[in-house]
Amino acid sequence: MEEVARIVLALESPDVAEEVMHFLDRTGRARVVGTAADASQLAEAVRQLEPDAVVAAPALVPSRGTLNGSALLVVDTSQSVGALRRAIRAGASGFYLWPAEREELAIAAARVGPTREESVGERAPVLAVYAPRGGSGGTFVATHLAAAFAKRQRRCVLVDLDVLFGDASAAIGVPADEAVRTIADLAPLGEELAPHHVEEVLWRHPKGFAALLAPGDGHLSQRLGAETYRAAISAVRRSCDVVVLHVPRALDEITRSGLELADRVLVVLGLDVLSFRDAKRAIEVAGLDGKCSFVVNRAGRSEIAPDDVERVFGQPPIVVIPSDRAVGAAQDHGRLVPMRGRVGRALDRLAQRTQEPS
Repeated sequence: MEEVARIVLALESPDVAEEVMHFLDRTGRARVVGTAADASQLAEAVRQLEPDAVVAAPALVPSRGTLNGSALLVVDTSQSVGALRRAIRAGASGFYLWPAEREELAIAAARVGPTREESVGERAPVLAVYAPRGGSGGTFVATHLAAAFAKRQRRCVLVDLDVLFGDASAAIGVPADEAVRTIADLAPLGEELAPHHVEEVLWRHPKGFAALLAPGDGHLSQRLGAETYRAAISAVRRSCDVVVLHVPRALDEITRSGLELADRVLVVLGLDVLSFRDAKRAIEVAGLDGKCSFVVNRAGRSEIAPDDVERVFGQPPIVVIPSDRAVGAAQDHGRLVPMRGRVGRALDRLAQRTQEPS
């Protein structure tokens, strides 16, 4: 069963129609299944395709009787009293200016689709990516795992628990001068926090996954506690296929809450003695026995081999990601490495294997 909203577009301008179609498709939460250039084409498209919603220009809004149960979202490049009246008379669920309110349009389109409870009937799994030793590549693994899930057509939300530094934002290329919303915007909601509140603050990556960003600000971080993250993770897992937590090294209250909520913890290791030592210590202190899988990152020639993981931790690594000089250059520029080559294939295997029973 499909888990995205099926949309029919009825827009007069071909250029605007193309922009809207590509934007909605990129969100991963809506898919344009048909287009129409006039009222008769729209009526036929609704009859044949039975979409979840119609996104229409004011001049093409259909009457209530021709929608056949589909929601109506009206889009225009300018706002006028006449256009608003036509939208209201047609029973539109919302009126959106393009492109200024495109994010709001995407959220509205996602809401009219089948909910996760309807299509799956259970909460999405939560995977925590945790590198007990700094420099092992936890941020790299978490961000690229989210991209690997998106490539597999899985709706993934990356949640950054690194409240103080917000390293995931830089790693996925969030512009430093862009005013973005973060989990700090959800803190005032307390127990009222719901899935649609999280949807409204997600940052969407071109690769197809969404991210709940950390503030990366010392003053804002003081407003956040573990309860906000618990509520946000609980909400977001009801509206996607998989949640990836980017967990910082420090075992503070927020980190511990993320590790506790995770169904599975991916411990990122380097092939060195200190990485193994720190991992054993963190697993013991945080009480993670029984829910860990191990990822070897930046594997190259070393006295310690991937086979030593099983000897030390009692299980082999779930995947071994080879070292690649291109990774450092990509991270310096806030780019994800392409999902091809040896590194890309290893990340794809990681996405596949984390969906299998542990």
